[in-house]
Amino acid sequence: MMRRRTRAWWLAAVISSLGAPGGLAAQGEAGLPLGTPAPSPVVTDLDGKPVDLAAWIGKKPVLLEFWAVWCENCEALLPRMKAAKQLVADRVEFLGVAVAVSQSRERVRRYSEQHGLPFRILYDDDGAAVRAYQAPVTSYVVIVDRAGKVVYTGVGPDQAFEPALRAVSGISH
Repeated sequence: MMRRRTRAWWLAAVISSLGAPGGLAAQGEAGLPLGTPAPSPVVTDLDGKPVDLAAWIGKKPVLLEFWAVWCENCEALLPRMKAAKQLVADRVEFLGVAVAVSQSRERVRRYSEQHGLPFRILYDDDGAAVRAYQAPVTSYVVIVDRAGKVVYTGVGPDQAFEPALRAVSGISH
């Protein structure tokens, strides 16, 4: 029952965002408030094994993107995500949280292999991460500093996450 509610909520959120202009929301206006301690829910990997976000949160900077294979905003954001990953290399952990709406683990795996996604892929079976991070739609990006505080949130293809990413990684330009 909870899984159906989570999927229905996500579908409603995605549909309601389709008519929204450009970036959908400005930095800090979507999801968790800036300065909030980042949650550490347990999700799964593509093999169904549990993964605790506490492995990274509060230990190193983290970029999370809540995404889906069918998300056009996520696809538009992908070249910038790849460039960002190259820029910061292993200074920041990149986590792609695949929402469990209209996509299977296998479909996510194939998409990841075909498109060379720049992050560790996680699968949010039961919506635990979606709820914990108050993800309003796919293409929702959250950047967490080394201390485990949310320093950036944004949605859409035109969001300006790079300055926050540079700051948490210690890269000046």
